[in-house]
Amino acid sequence: MTNVIATTEKLDLKGYLNNSHVKKRFEDVLGKKAQGYLISVLSIANSSEMLSKADPATVVNAAMTAATLDLPINQNLGFAYIIPYRGAAQFQMGYKGFIQLAMRSGQFKTINTADIKEGEIKSHDRLSGEMEFEWLKEKREEAKTVGYVAYFKLLNGFEKTSYMTAEELKKHGVKFSQTMKKGFGMWVDDFDAMAKKTVLKLLLSKYAPLTTQMQTAQLADQAIIKGEDDYEYVDNKKELPAEIAETKERERIVNHINESKTVGELLQCEEYIVDKETREMFDEKKKELEGKK
Repeated sequence: MTNVIATTEKLDLKGYLNNSHVKKRFEDVLGKKAQGYLISVLSIANSSEMLSKADPATVVNAAMTAATLDLPINQNLGFAYIIPYRGAAQFQMGYKGFIQLAMRSGQFKTINTADIKEGEIKSHDRLSGEMEFEWLKEKREEAKTVGYVAYFKLLNGFEKTSYMTAEELKKHGVKFSQTMKKGFGMWVDDFDAMAKKTVLKLLLSKYAPLTTQMQTAQLADQAIIKGEDDYEYVDNKKELPAEIAETKERERIVNHINESKTVGELLQCEEYIVDKETREMFDEKKKELEGKK
């Protein structure tokens, strides 16, 4: 991400948003929409006592991240959020935001995430992840929610399904969210939305081709953004989420492939490649280097 705001001035949020440098950065990203967007950021902050008292630099950086991803931060829309925590502002993705970024890539034919009610699972192959459902037709909203599923199918035909039980998701929330442990925050206020986001986010990070925007969203999600590639996960400080670690590792491998000058240097990263897209990139680079001999 290249649009994080940096300033050494001591300003409140309104002062930050009126700063000429800050305005220019938002205008570079949003064009004519910038002024209206900045007004909406101030309005969102003023509607929350905790957010209005949060470090204004972190509020601005969260807003800039959403702007860079071209996602609205209106909480009623569910694409992206600015969340206060311990005197700072976190950027947080919504499941609709992940779906939006995936569809923009032009590689997805279908992508969705949904709740699963008791009795709707007809079969589940745990090895392949393939599932069959028989949806309830009557009084579905009254039935007990037993889990959540995410699914995507690429234009090239590759498809993948991932399912987590409601109990698994509750344990995940407790493990990675200090606020949930303490009985507040989005995991408590809107468990359904967080469960859908989690199962979808994990599925995409493990099996989907990730565009630059999708990688940024994975890394910035639930982070206080302090600077260029400087993410602090204060709400899950004890353990970095596995999907974040995997995304970073993938970036390192891709960089190594691009920067390799010899076949021997290139081969140093081969054993760490786990996804098809990176493997194809590796093979192409190897042919290129072998052709220079």
